[in-house]
Amino acid sequence: MDLGECAKTHDLALRADYEIACKERDLFFELDAVDHLESFIADCDRRTELAKKRLVETQDEISAEVAAKAETVHELNEEIGKLLAKAEQLGAEGNVDEAQKILQEVEKVRSRKRDAEEEYRNSMPASSFQQQKLRVCEVCSAYLGLHDNDRRLADHFGGKLHLGFIQIREKLEALKKTVLEKQEKRNQDRLKRREEREKEERMKMRTRSRSRERSREHRRSRSREHRRRRSRSSSRERRRSSNSRDQERKRRHRSHSRSRSKGGRHSHEPSSRHKSSRDRSRERSRKRGSSERRQDGRDQNGRADSRRTDDRDRNGRDR
Repeated sequence: MDLGECAKTHDLALRADYEIACKERDLFFELDAVDHLESFIADCDRRTELAKKRLVETQDEISAEVAAKAETVHELNEEIGKLLAKAEQLGAEGNVDEAQKILQEVEKVRSRKRDAEEEYRNSMPASSFQQQKLRVCEVCSAYLGLHDNDRRLADHFGGKLHLGFIQIREKLEALKKTVLEKQEKRNQDRLKRREEREKEERMKMRTRSRSRERSREHRRSRSREHRRRRSRSSSRERRRSSNSRDQERKRRHRSHSRSRSKGGRHSHEPSSRHKSSRDRSRERSRKRGSSERRQDGRDQNGRADSRRTDDRDRNGRDR
């Protein structure tokens, strides 16, 4: 097909650079190639469908049985054309023996074709049989006649257009498989990387939880230790206070026993250093009572003396 000049740069050095770069890492240019080839195939399929519609509109309708017999003849024509094209290719390459074997197969197919054409001729009138029954090639969208000779069939199936579309379709299928494999591999790599990231995140979460648990345990241990220290200090304070009380009691007992051993009224009393407020009040009341008793005694003695002096005066007067 005449597509005009290619807009891309064709350079052997760039091609070599591309091949070297593909070995180092996957550039994934197969997607661009698939899109480029699919455009050719889509255009060919579109032209094939248009040609089929045109044939339906222009050619006379035939029964299903006659159409099946005509289809058989078309298939045998295609087989003959493909075999002849292959034989010519082998002959050009110098492989004469293989070319002779293919020509023998062509003769067998031709005999089958004659039988199929005879059945097709007997199934329809002679006037309609002489009409050219066309068919659209499914590979390159070209028209094929039912009564084409072997030379034209060989030229069609061995032509550059037909072989070029065969090569494009085969290359497209291979590229699609390659793209699917690479996409699957890439998806697996993504899943693997995702699993690795998730695994790392889980490990990080575990380490964080462990560190948090350790910090909590450390705080708990510190609080327990603080409580223990507080309890120990409180117990020590209690012991100290109880010891001080016992010592105070012992001191009081000793001082009291010393005061008793010295004797006397004041000896039985506790020292002023260890006297309580009640003892002091009692001592004051005792002193007051004794002073009052002394005063009463003095008054009584003074009255007795005055009485005595009065009696003496009376006695002197009487005398």
